Amino acid sequence: MSSVVLATAGYDHTVRFWEATSGCCYRTLQYNDSQVNKLEITSDKTRIAAAGNHKIHVYDVNSMDPNPLLTYDEHSGNVTAVGFHKDGKWMYTGSEDGTVKVWDTRASSVAQRSYESRAAVNSVVLHPNQGELISGDQTGHIRVWDLTASACSCELVPEIGTAVRSLTVALDGTMIVAANNNGTCYVWRMMRGASQTTHFEPLHKLKAHASTILKCLISPDCQQLATTSADKTVKLWNLDGFTLDRTLVGHTRWVWDCVFSVDAAYLVTASSDATARLWDLSSGEAIRTYSGHHKAVVCCALNDSAIEGRDADG
Repeated sequence: MSSVVLATAGYDHTVRFWEATSGCCYRTLQYNDSQVNKLEITSDKTRIAAAGNHKIHVYDVNSMDPNPLLTYDEHSGNVTAVGFHKDGKWMYTGSEDGTVKVWDTRASSVAQRSYESRAAVNSVVLHPNQGELISGDQTGHIRVWDLTASACSCELVPEIGTAVRSLTVALDGTMIVAANNNGTCYVWRMMRGASQTTHFEPLHKLKAHASTILKCLISPDCQQLATTSADKTVKLWNLDGFTLDRTLVGHTRWVWDCVFSVDAAYLVTASSDATARLWDLSSGEAIRTYSGHHKAVVCCALNDSAIEGRDADG
């Protein structure tokens, strides 16, 4: 089993696996149904989910079999979010069809639960408590889905009518950030109430970019926030004061996605310029370029964790 699993995908209908240090592509999967919108690797590094329009295929990471282990096809639009429970027992997805779905990965490919967001869903994240899903949609609504009660327990609307493009939750469960189409990040402190439902306290409003933010991500050590944008840059923000630490410049088109290494020392980014890049965050330099895709690369996934059950959040 590889100690580092790095994959990218996008509009050329392929998923590519890379040797992180050499930059060599060692496996290419054909995803014939559509473009690939999102990738996620299980914490045990055995499976990878690739979400497209309108299906999700799950592949064996350590096999050369080009066929998926399972296919989930109950969404009726682009699948824009995918993730796994920490033990890989279930998977969650969000779609432009306006739903958030939960799937049992051990049994059938039929959705166990489906929640109606009433607008195209752009992002879904799982609270570290594993009991709440949080979705952001095209009309600017953020909804918390309590998996125990199987209902929406909270709703936030930071900017009415401005699409929430990306959500990220700190691994220690203390903070959530929502990034929108106006280039603004909204930050809330998260607290657990007596009812075990998460409460949100507004903490900060950050004007991060002049154009659309495509991805926001809190680092595994909860020290930094990465934002990627249509302005072709990636910015790293210090979460203690929300000051700009560094701007990563090098991509020549929109930067769609990013993922930290588990030690938060490196960042992988995916761009419309048909490349992914590996950045050394201590220097701000791109130390590796992953070239091979023929069209826009819009998603990347990395799991370099050596700790059982802990994933590099993508």
